[in-house]
Amino acid sequence: MNRSQWHQKRGEDVLAEVGSSTTGLSTQEAIRRLHQFGPNELVEKKKKTPLIMFLNQFRDFMIIVLIAAGIISGAIGEFSDSVAILVIVFLNAIIGFVQEFRAEKAMEALKKMSSPMAVALRDGVPTMVPSARLVPGDIVSIDAGKVVPADIRLLEVAQFQVAEAALTGESLPVEKHVDVLFDAALPLGDRRNMSYTGTLVTCGRALGVVTETGMKTELGKIANMLQEADEIKTPLQKRLAVFGKRLAIAVLAICMVVFTVGVIRGEDPLVMLLTAISLAVAAIPEALPAVITISLALGARKLVLQNALIRKLPAVETLGSVTYICSDKTGTLTLNRMRVSRVFLDGRFLEIDNSNAVAVGLRAAFLTGLALSNDVHRDADNRLIGDPTETALYDYAREGGFDKAALAAAWPNGPSMQSGSV
Repeated sequence: MNRSQWHQKRGEDVLAEVGSSTTGLSTQEAIRRLHQFGPNELVEKKKKTPLIMFLNQFRDFMIIVLIAAGIISGAIGEFSDSVAILVIVFLNAIIGFVQEFRAEKAMEALKKMSSPMAVALRDGVPTMVPSARLVPGDIVSIDAGKVVPADIRLLEVAQFQVAEAALTGESLPVEKHVDVLFDAALPLGDRRNMSYTGTLVTCGRALGVVTETGMKTELGKIANMLQEADEIKTPLQKRLAVFGKRLAIAVLAICMVVFTVGVIRGEDPLVMLLTAISLAVAAIPEALPAVITISLALGARKLVLQNALIRKLPAVETLGSVTYICSDKTGTLTLNRMRVSRVFLDGRFLEIDNSNAVAVGLRAAFLTGLALSNDVHRDADNRLIGDPTETALYDYAREGGFDKAALAAAWPNGPSMQSGSV
């Protein structure tokens, strides 16, 4: 498929280019395209097996030095020292492995939970399908509270707003339209006739045609760049690597001096060799990796209690190395929520507790309007989904005793506003 600048094309031209129509794709065509383009999901690097994950715990330079010290201790007959060192090394590896393995399982579970369903026209009928089975050319319907399942050229919108912070960094919802945009160099945040994978609909509803899926989406491009990036060691790992190398060099130098001086004095070379090796083993701080790992594990446990998931233990120290966080994005460090602080009604300001003695009819009509005139709804976890302003007004009305669900059942077509009502 031609990788076009979709925002520069009219809706009907996009439909023609992707080989679709306003009635969507047939089931057979959707299956054919699924085989052609692959599933609509981000491709991950090949996952490590538990064995590889465990063996990777022995890659640290200090751990390698300890293993060598343990082997040498056993070779010279110091079996108790050898066993102690190797036990510490394996305990260190087990703690790191358990933390990483649990984090991977937790992240897999989160990924399954976040896999959204989408409403697509198949054979002209709105059908719920897993977002992973969407293909270019699908006509999808999206409304408030839903995650945009693919890159979509919008065809119809009704007060449609999308929070694109995950992609563009802009925390405020962006209002969308269907008009053609002629500038080819427009950044993603200004392509108002497009919606992109992973962004959240905060208000309204829309109909659009899928233009890109999987790794070809804008989010997929970012994922691809992240996967190609080299792994960077944390400050603690860097310092331990430097410390381990300097310690190894210093110990070897001292052992060479002790061995050489002993031989010059006429001591038995074999005895001096064993003495130098024993000195080297004694100089290795075998408890250091275990102490560090246990400390990081305790830090990771405290973070888990704060609902923060740590995949690798050294990341705990990296977070602790942060001195300043500079951000101007609402919703990045804040909850991105709003509350009603003052209400101007009937010519005066009211407190937010809804207890003012104003005209009952005026107040009732006002709160009824706040409760019903929004797209706010609750998700499976009973959280409010919708535009932050609308959720604040919804909450204000609900606290005043005007529940949207009850009012909607009483007035399915909306209340009639009598004279004198707001």
